[in-house]
Amino acid sequence: MRAEEPRPRLWPLFGSVALLGLGLDVVTKVEAVDRLEPNVPMQVLGPVLSLRLIRNPGAAFSQGEGFTWVFAVAALLVVAFVLIRLVPKLGHVGWAVALGLLVAGVTGNLVDRLFRAPGPFRGHVVDFLQLPHWPIFNVADMCITVAAVMVVVLSIFRNVGIDGRKPEAETRTGRRRRADRG
Repeated sequence: MRAEEPRPRLWPLFGSVALLGLGLDVVTKVEAVDRLEPNVPMQVLGPVLSLRLIRNPGAAFSQGEGFTWVFAVAALLVVAFVLIRLVPKLGHVGWAVALGLLVAGVTGNLVDRLFRAPGPFRGHVVDFLQLPHWPIFNVADMCITVAAVMVVVLSIFRNVGIDGRKPEAETRTGRRRRADRG
C-alpha cells in the first residue's frame, strides 16, 4: 500500500478566481447602473450583444420572483458548503477554478440580493448583458455557467474527483480496477 500523496495547496488559486470573478461582477454592475438607462438597449456588437439594464427579482430566466429571500438563503448555504466541505479537499487545478467561479457567481448575485433595493434578502439582481434569443444576464451568471460546464467536464468526461484522483472504475467483468491517473 502506497503512502497517501499530499494534495497540492490550491486554495490560493480558488480564492483568487473567486475574488477576481466577484470583483469583475460588482464593478460591471456598478458601471451598468451608472451608465445605462433601464430597459433602453445599447448595441455593442451589432445584433450579437446589447447592453440593457434590468432589475431581476427572481432567479434564472426571472423565475420565482416572489422567492428572492429563498435564493439569498440558498446562496449563503451554497457558499458555506463550498468553503467548509469542498475547498479543504481541493487537489486539482480545474476544480479550484470551477469552485472559484461558482463562489464568485453565487456571491455576486447574493451581494445584489442583500444590498440592493428593495432591501436585504429581497434585493433585485442587476442584469445587463443581452444576446439574441437569450435572457438578459450578468458576469455572475457567466461565472456560474462556466463553473457548471467545468464540473460536468471534470466529473463526467474526465472522471476527476475534487481531490484530483480518479475514482475506482468498474470493468465489464465486474472487477474493480484503479483508474489511470492522468
